[in-house]
Amino acid sequence: MPRPKVGFTFPCRLPLSGLPPIAREVERAGFDELWVVEDCFLAGGIATTATALAVTERITVGLGILPAVARNAAFTAMELAALAEAHPGRLIAGLGHGVPAWMRQIGAAPASPLTALAEHLDAVRRLLAGETVTTQGRYVRLDGVALDFPPAVPPPVVAGVRGPKSLRVSGRYADGTHLAEPASPEYIAAARRSIETGRTGQERPHRIDVNAWLHVDDDADRARAALRPTVAAAVTDPALAAHIEALDFAADARELARLPEAERVAAVPDAWVDALAVVGTPRDCARRITELHEAGAESVILYPPGDVTEQLSRAAGQVLPLLRG
Repeated sequence: MPRPKVGFTFPCRLPLSGLPPIAREVERAGFDELWVVEDCFLAGGIATTATALAVTERITVGLGILPAVARNAAFTAMELAALAEAHPGRLIAGLGHGVPAWMRQIGAAPASPLTALAEHLDAVRRLLAGETVTTQGRYVRLDGVALDFPPAVPPPVVAGVRGPKSLRVSGRYADGTHLAEPASPEYIAAARRSIETGRTGQERPHRIDVNAWLHVDDDADRARAALRPTVAAAVTDPALAAHIEALDFAADARELARLPEAERVAAVPDAWVDALAVVGTPRDCARRITELHEAGAESVILYPPGDVTEQLSRAAGQVLPLLRG
C-alpha cells in the first residue's frame, strides 16, 4: 500500500512573488505535494503552477482548481500538456465548476454546470492521453482535435467538486477528486459513496485528495481559537452544506446561522473546530491527518488560514516527523 501523502497549499490570497520561497521550503521540508489555487481575480492558475514547477525540482504540484467553463477545453489541454511535458510526472491538473457568482460575473455561467464539467473533464483527459477527439456536446465542440505534443506522462485530471451529483460526475469522468476544505472523515466517506456510484463500470484508478485547514500550536486551545472564526463562517455557509450535513452537529450548525453574525464565533464549540480542521498540538494534528488518510484520502493537503510561514515551519518541524516515524 502506498505511503499516505501530505501536501501544503500556497494560499491564493498571497501575491505570486511570495510563492518561490514557500514552494522551495515545502519541497525542502519533505512534503509530497504543493498545491496552488486559481480564484477570481487573483493570479492565474496556469502561471502560478508554472512558477511552482520551475522553482522546485522534485515535488508534485497540484493545480486546484481551474474553472472548466472559463477556458476552451482544447486550450486547457494545451496548457496542461506543456506543463506536464516540461515537468514529467510532477503535475496534477484540477478542473471544477468555478464559483457560480464569479462565473456569472465573467459571462461564463453555464445553464447546466454538471454537463459542462463532464464534457470538459472527458475532453481534456482524452486529449492529454494523446487521443484525437471529435465531440459535439452542449459546451465542448471539437472536430478532430489532437495535441501535437501530448505529454509522455499524462497528468491525472481531477475534479474539484463538493456535492453528490458533482461527485458522481467526477467518478465517471475524472482520474480523481479534490475535496475542498473543511475536511472530516465523515465527509470523505460520504463523498466516496457518491464517487463510487459514478464509477460504475470504470476500471481506471481514482485518487481522492482532501484540503484541510491547519493551525498547529503547543497550546490546543489557542490553536482552536485561531480557527474558530473560519469554522463559524463555514458551518453557516450554504455553499459548504455538503461538508456539514455528514456530521452529527449539522442541525445545530443550521441553528447557528440564525444567530447575529457577531455572536456566531463564540457559539462554535471546540468539538466543531476539531471535527473540521487539522488543529491543536503537533500530536493532535498528526492524529487527525492519519484519520483523514484512513477515511480514504490519498493525500491530505494542509491549508493555513493564518500565518503561512509560521504554520509551514511548525507543520514541517513538528507534525511531519510524527507522521513519518
